[in-house]
Amino acid sequence: MQPVFGTGWTRKGFSLLWDVTALSKLVESDQIISMRRFFNLVGQWQDDLPAANGDALVVAGLDASLDALTADDASQWLEEKLRSALLSFQDYYQGDAALIFWLPGGRSRIEVQRATNTYLWLCGSTSGRQRLPLGQALWAGAEADARHIMAVNDPQTDLEGKDWIGLHLPRIS
Repeated sequence: MQPVFGTGWTRKGFSLLWDVTALSKLVESDQIISMRRFFNLVGQWQDDLPAANGDALVVAGLDASLDALTADDASQWLEEKLRSALLSFQDYYQGDAALIFWLPGGRSRIEVQRATNTYLWLCGSTSGRQRLPLGQALWAGAEADARHIMAVNDPQTDLEGKDWIGLHLPRIS
């Protein structure tokens, strides 16, 4: 698992971001769109994007969407609905734009299983959480290509420590 340093992840691919400092460098709060607005844009993408100097779209509400569903329903929704929208975004921008999902509590909700390169979303409340196979459902099993976004440019940084601010996948196939 290789980390991503710098801002290259803000120009291409798909990211899950939970660091408010990094977010504030990318977009003004009034330029972040809701999941509902995101789905309304599918098939009607705009040439000018509001974040990262016109290179990215930031969407909030993925966490709430997942929490509103059972783990099985959330997995199905990710695979059928959200993944289809991601592919539409990727096709329209030919891989030259970034789609960033803002997950303010994401760091405590994503579990990494290093041995299998698996990313799980911890559903619901803190007691008795179910584990949703986030990477498998969202990225169709391309989890091995996912990279940890790091706040500092230090190869010795703990990939799951305090400097881990998100996940990035360059492309979905």
